[in-house]
Amino acid sequence: MRSVVQRVLEAQVYTEGELISSIGPGLLVLLGVEVGDSLKDSQYMADKIAKLRIFEDNDGKMNLSVRDVSGQVMVVSQFTLLGDARGQNRPGFTQAEDPEKANELYLACCERLEEKWSIIPAKGKFRSHMQVKLINDGPVTLLLDSKKSF
Repeated sequence: MRSVVQRVLEAQVYTEGELISSIGPGLLVLLGVEVGDSLKDSQYMADKIAKLRIFEDNDGKMNLSVRDVSGQVMVVSQFTLLGDARGQNRPGFTQAEDPEKANELYLACCERLEEKWSIIPAKGKFRSHMQVKLINDGPVTLLLDSKKSF
């Protein structure tokens, strides 16, 4: 499972011209589910998102988590994070999980955030064309991989 985690001042998701979710200061997480991912990967990702210390403390050091700053979290499914463009200019998506299983693991990650960490994530709309608007704060952007391949 891969994610792009961005510290944001705000983020919104639109589909078909309609605002479907929004957050204030916190984290925008773009989440991609890879072939072979399991519930363990979803749990790892949720725990990492909840504990990631990328907010500044009183000394200006990144030492606080989204929970420490009472921030919000938005999780948007994005299969294109598994795109492979190493050999060609047109990416291949063979490493992206089947949509049904991907949605199951995406929702499991969101549920883990809520049940274990008391973070109720805003969500995108799975398998829809979305427009994501954000104001990146910093900018601070990190890449996470449950298999720790980078």
